[in-house]
Amino acid sequence: MKAVTVVYKPVGLLVGIAGGMLAGAVFSQVWKLVAHEDDAPDMMDEERGWGEVLASAALHGAIFAVVKGTVTRAGATGIRRLTGTWPKG
Repeated sequence: MKAVTVVYKPVGLLVGIAGGMLAGAVFSQVWKLVAHEDDAPDMMDEERGWGEVLASAALHGAIFAVVKGTVTRAGATGIRRLTGTWPKG
């Protein structure tokens, strides 16, 4: 069982990086659809209001959390299918 955890660590790291990139891409597309703008507001942009900046941050956080949870769970499920053992985080 310990070997599965050792094998999963680098796999989990790579899956996490890929998930972060995917979350960023999903957020960009969702923001374009929701706000009808190409770019989300920069948190330090003085021209943007609190509501817009916080809405962007909340949406970004929610998308990131869902994508991270999905890829983490999928990675663990894949390891179990390959080894028959659920990896320890």
